[in-house]
Amino acid sequence: MVREPRPLRCSHAHVGVVTPAACSHAHTIVATPTGCGHAHYRVTAPARCACWTVAIRPACLGLYCGRTVLAVNGSLETYGDCGVGAGAPSSLPWVLSAAPGGCSASWLGAAVTPVLCFPQVCPRGQRTDENKICRECVGSPDRYDWLYLGFMAMLPLVLHWFFIEWYSGKKRLASPSFKKSSSALLQHITALFECSVAAIVTLLVSDPVGSLHIRSCKVKKLSDWYTMLYNPSPDYITTVHCTHEAVYPLYTIVFIYYAFCLVLMMLLRPLLVKKIACGLGKSDRFKSIYAALYFFPVLTVLQAVGGGLLYYAFPYIILVLSLVTLAVYMSASEVESFKDLLVRKKRLVVLVSHWLLHAYGIISISKLDKLEQDLPLLALVPAPALFYVLTAKYTEPSRILSEGGNGH
Repeated sequence: MVREPRPLRCSHAHVGVVTPAACSHAHTIVATPTGCGHAHYRVTAPARCACWTVAIRPACLGLYCGRTVLAVNGSLETYGDCGVGAGAPSSLPWVLSAAPGGCSASWLGAAVTPVLCFPQVCPRGQRTDENKICRECVGSPDRYDWLYLGFMAMLPLVLHWFFIEWYSGKKRLASPSFKKSSSALLQHITALFECSVAAIVTLLVSDPVGSLHIRSCKVKKLSDWYTMLYNPSPDYITTVHCTHEAVYPLYTIVFIYYAFCLVLMMLLRPLLVKKIACGLGKSDRFKSIYAALYFFPVLTVLQAVGGGLLYYAFPYIILVLSLVTLAVYMSASEVESFKDLLVRKKRLVVLVSHWLLHAYGIISISKLDKLEQDLPLLALVPAPALFYVLTAKYTEPSRILSEGGNGH
């Protein structure tokens, strides 16, 4: 017979099978706390069997092992097993449970149809909650998450611009001409177009599909990026595989973006370079594309291995690298005064670009949580360039050598 659900007051959810000593019939008891909105079921079935033993289903092991929600019936949820590879299904042929630890069973009137429990893992787009249940990611990326994605999106663009300028600049130094500078400018614009389109398409194909809005799970700690390192091994032999993208979609969306960047580059850039880069030699005109075929795998490995570290360190990486590259550029260009900066437009473009990177790094560190305190920090953006120009005359190598020769 089947009785109506009645609430229980218990501190822990449990699943048990109890058999009287006479073994004339068996009871399956499932109890859950009433605070969760779940119910207590008692199923009695006559049976002629060997005596059953009490089976208590433990909580999931490890940091990221959880149970998937197999079915929802009002406030009643049915859950799967923890992880994949945890061993054979439960020794019990079926258990109906509203608490974490149960398996699925279908009701047909007063009868129960057994359904075996098979190991499962949180699917993509879900992560475990504090109760070790796989829950769908329904949040949105916060400001820091978007800044991280922007940083990862800027990396291929900056590398494209660097190598385009590097290989086209060599020829311009030998024989400057308007055609060569304009061809480099068109390549810069094309690289920007490729990365912009790739970013938009990546957002459109992400869940929800067709929208620039994406849903995500909140990043709580560094280990969220490396769930594959936290698969538990209860008996030191069998590993329970619970690897899933706990930081969905911040980890995989970068790979999708790089793939679209590479495809668009291979479709657009060779045709453009062949048409407009007539000022470059045959061996040089495609070198910026060859360079991209090298740095895209490097960026992919960097994201796969160090994605979590980059997530927490990218603001400081931006500040340090932008300061170093600005100092190297101004030194190589022999900038010693403000007049030297205004002589060529290219120097102003480089200077403004570095200022934008400085501002990006400062915003990423402060997150602009308190505008009245964080916005004044942006006044520090021109400080490195001003400091360099004001102190360049005191560190000029020829002056140091001459003073050393005079015994000063």
